[in-house]
Amino acid sequence: MTAVAPLAGFTVGVTAARRADELGALLERRGATVYYGPAIRIVQLADDTDLLNATRGLLTAPVDVTVATTGIGFRGWMEAAEGWGIGDSLRTALGASAVLTRGPKAKGAVRAAGLVEDWSPDSESSAEVLDHLLEAGVDGLRIAVQLHGEPLRTFVDSLRCAGAEVVEIPVYRWTAPTDPAPLDRLLDAVLAGQVDALTFTSAPAAASVLRAAGDRVDAVLDELRHRVLVACVGPITAGPMQREGVPVIQPERARIGGLVRELSVALPARAMRVSLGSSVLELRGQAVVVDGELRTVPPAPMAMLRALAESPGRVLSRPVLGGVLRRHSGRLDTVDQHAVETAIGRLRSALGTAGLVETVVKRGYRLAVPVG
Repeated sequence: MTAVAPLAGFTVGVTAARRADELGALLERRGATVYYGPAIRIVQLADDTDLLNATRGLLTAPVDVTVATTGIGFRGWMEAAEGWGIGDSLRTALGASAVLTRGPKAKGAVRAAGLVEDWSPDSESSAEVLDHLLEAGVDGLRIAVQLHGEPLRTFVDSLRCAGAEVVEIPVYRWTAPTDPAPLDRLLDAVLAGQVDALTFTSAPAAASVLRAAGDRVDAVLDELRHRVLVACVGPITAGPMQREGVPVIQPERARIGGLVRELSVALPARAMRVSLGSSVLELRGQAVVVDGELRTVPPAPMAMLRALAESPGRVLSRPVLGGVLRRHSGRLDTVDQHAVETAIGRLRSALGTAGLVETVVKRGYRLAVPVG
């Protein structure tokens, strides 16, 4: 029997704008169903007047220190400067400063531009870069900090408090998505219980999701705090969610591949497992693994299965299960007995193994947990 893929049966939301296809492909390769809802749009660097003005200001008044925080950001900055006809001037200005790089990708981009870094931390941590600068002393220095999607407030403010003049370089700035519909649909799916995990690869995307939720933000946060697994690529990305009390998982190193590996372990670990005699059920999102075989279950029968599995062996009456269906569908009226029987029939058919859901005459239904 073929092993069940680690994310099979789970639905994962992708909020990324950049590299969304790459992230989605990695998730699907591990069996996930992927919903896309880009939460941000990247402003093209060549069209970004804020970046152009900051760069010209740096050429007018050169800096003593340059901090490169991301490879793609630094590389894009250099390419934009070439397009504006000031590439050589920018390289000369930065080459005259002490260049610090946050990690190997930033280091590679700096070297690709013909520059050489003066120092780089082992941890790829902005906090370690900040500590290095403060320990060396920054009073009176002019420091350029290449941003990576959102303002580095703690980093920048700490330097300014220590006496530095900080020039913020707003590389790859974010704005709201041009078409908000995919993100709205993703949020609808979160609130409908159809998304098992939500991924974030940038802090602006996390903040944008909360803004886009609007008057539904409390309901969305409730889902993220208690039911949906939130996965962030790194600590900076996790910030907006953690500030709202949302628990997050993240890889040791801020990489998309690491993010997917974390999900591949954490999501199956959250699955509910029930032993029914010789059979084992593992409830995953909108599917069930029955004795090692993945079986898709429709949403309404899945809601009933979860209710039955919360107290294995306990009999749930038809009115109680009718209440489960009513809450699942959002209906206000009473669900009749026939609807319950129909859903039970669909559940049994989806599970594919006879006898897992038992009828207890005149009482209701139960999972077939051995007695004694």
